Amino acid sequence: MAQKPSSKGSDSTPADKNGSQLWRRLGQGLLVFILFVGVPVGVFTVTSLRPIQPELSAQDGVVLTVKSGQTVAQIAKNLTEKGVISDPYVFRLLARLRGEGRKIQAGVYRIQGPNSPVDILQILVAGRVELAQCTLPEGMTAVEVVDFCAQSKLGDRARYHALLQDESFRQQLNITAPSLEGYLFPETYRFAPGSSERLILQVMVRQTRQHLTESLLGAAKQLGLNEFQLLTLASIIQKEAGNEQEMPRISAVFHNRLKRGMMLQADPTVIYGIENFNGNLTRKDLRTRTPYNTYMKRGLPAGPIANPGLAALHAAANPEKVNYLYFVATGEGGHYFSRTLKEHNRAVRRYQLKR
Repeated sequence: MAQKPSSKGSDSTPADKNGSQLWRRLGQGLLVFILFVGVPVGVFTVTSLRPIQPELSAQDGVVLTVKSGQTVAQIAKNLTEKGVISDPYVFRLLARLRGEGRKIQAGVYRIQGPNSPVDILQILVAGRVELAQCTLPEGMTAVEVVDFCAQSKLGDRARYHALLQDESFRQQLNITAPSLEGYLFPETYRFAPGSSERLILQVMVRQTRQHLTESLLGAAKQLGLNEFQLLTLASIIQKEAGNEQEMPRISAVFHNRLKRGMMLQADPTVIYGIENFNGNLTRKDLRTRTPYNTYMKRGLPAGPIANPGLAALHAAANPEKVNYLYFVATGEGGHYFSRTLKEHNRAVRRYQLKR
């Protein structure tokens, strides 16, 4: 006689037991994940988003130099030592998780104000380096320009001077002139520290090219001036003019003289041709022949004598329509213009000799 199954003992089937064990294991795994992964990630997330107060004031900031080839660990260590971040491990992990460790750009950075590690990483990846500013006034010579840049900690003076004499460098810039004089546009420039002297000069020449528009060169061509001659005349106007308003009138005087075959007799050209000029222009200087002495040679000098600004360039290509042939400084920041030599001599006695 067959026995009925006993009602005592467990009601669970083997499948139920396996399911319970599975859920227990999942629960244990979740706990382990929370303890060993979730908590660190949570702490990492909070830490990475929390701003850190730099050791310097927000006004001064912290200067950080990232060198080419530095590892993320080295950068994180430097950031920690400077007080920009509190934990180098957090920064390294952040860079790794975001896949941006190799995207950090070399350069000099100024970290200002409290920033989170995420903010710092974004600054370094974007390459928001500290830019050094250099403002070049109109009328500087090429030598004065590069010396000024070197004084502004933008390059080395000796390397600049070598480039000024480098013919192959001028050829790369498509400059057929014997010098960069006239091609270094006066402007306010911002360069990343460590920028090469070659790059800085290239940017200045490029600025000049941008201002030498087709319309400007076309206007100069109608007056018989090519690009090099335009720069040359503009540089003389730049050095002679007391203000931008009178530049077109000074330009007219020089154009009128050129048309009549008269010598320009511009003192700044004579000075440019004197080596180690001491500031005192003498009669002997005016009578000394140099490629730049416009008291001794007709026409334009051998080349530009300075780097002209935009106003001087436009004045050289667009002279005022007047028939003046002379001008003399009044001593008040401007000039008195004359049509005849007799009138000019009276002006000289009045303004320079004070008679």
